[in-house]
Amino acid sequence: MPDSIITDTATRIFQDLCEAETVNKAEKGEWPKALWDALEESGLPLTWVSDAFAGAGAEIADGFAVLRVAGRFAAPVPLAETLLAGWLLAEARLTCPPGPMTIAPVHEDGNIIVGADGKLSGRARQVPAARYAEHIAVVARRGGEPVVALVATDFLAVAPGIGLSGETRDTVTFDGAEPVAVGAAPGLDPARLALLAAAARTQQMAGALERILEQSVQYSLDRSQFGRPIAKFQAVQQNLAALAGEVAAASAAADGASEAIAEHGIASDITAAQVAIAKIRVGDAAGTGAAIAHQVHGAMGFTYEHTLHHSTRRLWGWREEFGNETLWAERLGRMVAAAGGDELWPFVTRGS
Repeated sequence: MPDSIITDTATRIFQDLCEAETVNKAEKGEWPKALWDALEESGLPLTWVSDAFAGAGAEIADGFAVLRVAGRFAAPVPLAETLLAGWLLAEARLTCPPGPMTIAPVHEDGNIIVGADGKLSGRARQVPAARYAEHIAVVARRGGEPVVALVATDFLAVAPGIGLSGETRDTVTFDGAEPVAVGAAPGLDPARLALLAAAARTQQMAGALERILEQSVQYSLDRSQFGRPIAKFQAVQQNLAALAGEVAAASAAADGASEAIAEHGIASDITAAQVAIAKIRVGDAAGTGAAIAHQVHGAMGFTYEHTLHHSTRRLWGWREEFGNETLWAERLGRMVAAAGGDELWPFVTRGS
């Protein structure tokens, strides 16, 4: 179970420093320094890193719980990416630097090489927050073996881009870059990184879904039509009940993936199946849930002034990152087929 002190700390920070205007300004290019400084002072961005490598030394469940809170507030900082970068560096036994970080590649087809001269070559697309990160933790290959390279962003070529979520998704060229440090990471590859990152995104999405449910219920109580709150209308009640069901299912699926990682590790087949299930179910809930929330809000929910879009745009964007529902459904299907018909029931129940 996650530590309530950690999640309470994260909640207080976001309540105080992650207001709607903070998110709007960040999407216009203003770095939320006060928010990031408070998170860093608390040690939350390095929750997954032991104190031996300059981290907070908390449990993996604590990091996922913090991401759930961050998703509720549509936090416009690379908290998930810094958590993932810290985990990568710790896997390679490299000390984590201070400041915001991100990861590369974010797609499994990424191919970044450490050459014989110790310099990098290759390019990574749609890297979250690369323009704001001080370092990037890179999964690369050196002589055919996987390594993790810590790269300062000062001299990297970064082509800016924006994702559907409204967050930065940049293209980074590593050609000629000299890493700050390189560590061996046997068995680590972009696919394993994508697995952990997908689980992180499902927690953020679950948090965003919780937020739009709260907003939708409150709006239905505040908005009156024909002399009474729209929450009194049966059609609205049915929509809200359907939304609540989607949120509950997404939360359970996201927690199932997180618990599998905590119990079985990132290389387990059980973990792979649970993450696949979570990404499929949470992604489906993201599409359905966002649609219902906008139906309840009507035209008001589509205005920039209303904060509903902070969550719904992220839900639409995050569901496509680190593999969408179709990709993970294909992977899950291959796992089931590989196990064979006699193993179908054990496969379905082994993670429960």
